[in-house]
Amino acid sequence: MSIAAEGGMVLPLPAAPEAAPRRHGWVHQLVRQRLALTGLVLVGIFVLIALIGGRIAPYDFSTQHARDRLLPPSATYLLGTDEFGRDILSRLLYGAAISLEVGIISVGISGIAGVVLGLVAGYVGGWLDGILTLVMDVLFAFPTILLAIAIIAMLGSSLPNVMLAIGIVTTPTFMRVVRGSTLSLTKSSFVEAAVSLGAPTLRVLARHVFPNLTAPLIVLTSLNFAFAVLTEASLSFLGLGNKPPSPSWGSMVSSSYGFLETDPWPTLFPGLAIALAVLGFNLLGDGLRDALDPRLRF
Repeated sequence: MSIAAEGGMVLPLPAAPEAAPRRHGWVHQLVRQRLALTGLVLVGIFVLIALIGGRIAPYDFSTQHARDRLLPPSATYLLGTDEFGRDILSRLLYGAAISLEVGIISVGISGIAGVVLGLVAGYVGGWLDGILTLVMDVLFAFPTILLAIAIIAMLGSSLPNVMLAIGIVTTPTFMRVVRGSTLSLTKSSFVEAAVSLGAPTLRVLARHVFPNLTAPLIVLTSLNFAFAVLTEASLSFLGLGNKPPSPSWGSMVSSSYGFLETDPWPTLFPGLAIALAVLGFNLLGDGLRDALDPRLRF
């Protein structure tokens, strides 16, 4: 289009500005990723089974059917029975609740401790930062599973001690991420402005620093949840986790792997459950990492 100007000149109208690219929220970005959506579905199924598994289980997890030992999957026992005649499906459903409990409590312990220590070390700095970082480096120097075994050996073999041990060995990952982000945020203009206005330290950390750490913490929580489920299964496999007859996926694999060549289902199904749960949290964590990246939200 054009308009007439003085002197008979015809001037073109200025072109309309191009519409800015539409930004999508991180939820939309997460759903668009097939692998992340697969992980979300697997995690949702795992959580749902953990919450209602005990109510829908066809048998009690400790009920033994002496005449039905090592039966293959059938209409009576959908996933077969183990060497004691216990229904594998029922034990898997009950065991999911234990894995979820371990993940929530152990990640909660490491998350709270890691966030507090990371904020203090990154914001205060100085000798306190050096001591806390050194302690985390010492913990990092040990293989995580061996350190967890050592902690359980000192405290005793029980499920609460397994949760505490997993929480301790995963604390350094949270602490290092939070500390590094806090060090960069303390130099930002909005934090310096809050400090110059006389805001208390706790207010600065709670209102200005911590909210900017939520994105990496969400991703780290998802990945550490997968690690907690896998570590609990490993410790139970070694006999250091939940005690029989309580159903733990790791102990189910441990007690039945001797029959793997002749009757594989007592070992195969709990191993598959562990693999799917860990895979789901890992895929979800990778998807959250991409979805929460502001550079990819278009």
